[in-house]
Formats: sequence, C-alpha cells, structure tokens
Amino acid sequence: MSTTKTNDSSDREIVISRDFDAPCELVWEAWTDPKQVAQWWGPTGFSTTIEVMDVRPGGEWKHVMRGPDGAEYPNHSTFIEVVKPERIRYSHGGHKKGGPDVQFEATWTFEELKPGKTRLTLRFVFPSAAARDVVANEFGAIEGGKQTLARLAELLAKKG
Repeated sequence: MSTTKTNDSSDREIVISRDFDAPCELVWEAWTDPKQVAQWWGPTGFSTTIEVMDVRPGGEWKHVMRGPDGAEYPNHSTFIEVVKPERIRYSHGGHKKGGPDVQFEATWTFEELKPGKTRLTLRFVFPSAAARDVVANEFGAIEGGKQTLARLAELLAKKG
C-alpha cells in the first residue's frame, strides 16, 4: 500500500491580499526600505523600531513592534528568497514579550495588475493548524494584517 504525501498547507496558513493604486516598484520600495517600513509596519496604533533589515537571501530582519498598550513584540526573521520586484520569502520568529514564540514562513508576492496598480499577497505558513489558530485568535493576526496593509496604502497614497 502506498501513500501519497501532499504539500497542502491550507489548514495551517493565513493568506491576505490587497490591491494598491501604486506601481509595483513603489510598493516594493515601501516594503524593502527600512525607513518606509517603520512608517507602516504593524496594525493600527502600533509603532515599529527596526534594528536591522538586510533584504537579501540570508539577510536578517530584527524589529520590535510596540502596541498601543505599550506591549513589546520582538521579531527576528531571516530572508530566504528575494526576487525583485516579485517575491520576498522569509522565516519568522517572534513573540509578545514574556509570551511563547511564534514561528512561520512568510511569502509576499507583488503582482502588477496593470500600470499603476499592484496586488500584494501575503501568505504565512505555520508549523501546525494549532499554531496558526493561536496567532489568528490570540494575536488577531488576520485583522492585524489587514490593518497593516491599510497603513501601507496610506503611505503609498502620500507618495503618489
């Protein structure tokens, strides 16, 4: 008897997508320039301090998000794949200070829908459905992701 292993990760992933009225290159810059990332990264009311952001395969990204309640969320990622201006993939570890570590692999894709219009899709794959559920339910990751992309849209509107 043979078994076929599938790579279906749908039960352990979060996928969020948003279309922007901005060229792909501008969206890419806003994602890869630490000065710009610090202006929009995180849900509404959060601030982000970037310690290091070396956007290249093997490069590190260390940042601390601070919630409106003052809670700190240290994060550390390692970039796995960077294909300008199409895709960024990284392995992520982070947590709420004093809380359990959260691990996932993130892939962000940048798709030019037409000149001046870009779709950005983020896909987080967790080690298990339970790990995904913790992040979705306890940290509000889906709504937080949507708010983060809304903040990016605001930044891009100021530039456009």
